[in-house]
Amino acid sequence: MNDFLQKIWFDNAVQAYLIVTGVILFIWIFKRIISRFFAGLLFGVVRKIWSDIDRKSFINLVIRPLGTFVAILATCIALYKLRFPEKLNVELLFGFSSKEIAHRFASAIIIISFAGLLIRIIDFVATILEKKANLTPEQNDNQLIVFFKDFFKVIIVIIGIILVLRYSFGQDVRSLLTGLSIVGAAIALALRESIENLIASFIIFFDKPFVTGDIVKVHSFTGTVEKIGLRSTRIRTDQKTYITVPNKQMVDSIVDNLSLRTHRKGDLRLEIDLHTSSTLTAQLTEEIKKILNRKDVESFQAHVGEIAANAIIVTGDYLTAAVSMEEFNAIKQEINLQSLKLLEELKIELAGENKDIKINK
Repeated sequence: MNDFLQKIWFDNAVQAYLIVTGVILFIWIFKRIISRFFAGLLFGVVRKIWSDIDRKSFINLVIRPLGTFVAILATCIALYKLRFPEKLNVELLFGFSSKEIAHRFASAIIIISFAGLLIRIIDFVATILEKKANLTPEQNDNQLIVFFKDFFKVIIVIIGIILVLRYSFGQDVRSLLTGLSIVGAAIALALRESIENLIASFIIFFDKPFVTGDIVKVHSFTGTVEKIGLRSTRIRTDQKTYITVPNKQMVDSIVDNLSLRTHRKGDLRLEIDLHTSSTLTAQLTEEIKKILNRKDVESFQAHVGEIAANAIIVTGDYLTAAVSMEEFNAIKQEINLQSLKLLEELKIELAGENKDIKINK
């Protein structure tokens, strides 16, 4: 029996074949248990960063790609312990021997499986962040999470391709990176405006001068922000039109966020007849103060603002809470109607209401 185990087949002992086969079978049969163990270790590292993540969901998400990666890595390491048979080491494609091709193929499989594992971890992290973002009324966080999830996936794919080219195809990645940088610079020049809008979108996401649902005034347009994209911001105007503003203009322009106002300001301007007596004018001013002294008016003032050539101007300013436009218009209308009623009671005429015309011969 010992002689059989020591017998050489294709430059390796039978015993070596049996050990390698046993290790590979053991890894593939029990890969789920092994991957669950390593997933638990990885969960301990991740939990130090996010303490409120669910262990079961994390393990269920990464156990499959982790098990595949561990099984492939263990298989390659086990096969590496065997000597490649010289009889099979023949030249096949482009001057590469079968031994070199097998080695490069194994390297590519390991790199691809590890990249797949990293992509699944990114998906899990993005899922956790999306759940937290859904607890807030703002939608910008969700858009930012989706963008960075795809962004990091693309980075991992690019790095994986570069590693495959380096270790599987033996390419000089330095010349490749130089070429990519030149091409990237040319593309950046051609897409300069798009890149500026992309950078402006990051500024909006992080600085948050406005969020989805805010009422803003930019240039001569006033409307509700319906979507903040990576290139432009979509606004539904008060005329119910739909405009698209490049993010660069939203950052460079003066944007008035009307949703962040703390008060609404109203004003009352009465131009009364110039012949109104000072006593009646003072009485009118005091009565206007009584009209403005309301529960829905937080502060107010009324005074004789100006004595012009043809009228006495009595002004009143008041501030309400940040109520809706409909509620503010109702308050303003009620104040104006009470002011007109007061003019009627005091028999005060508005300037220009009566005119005396004298005809000289």
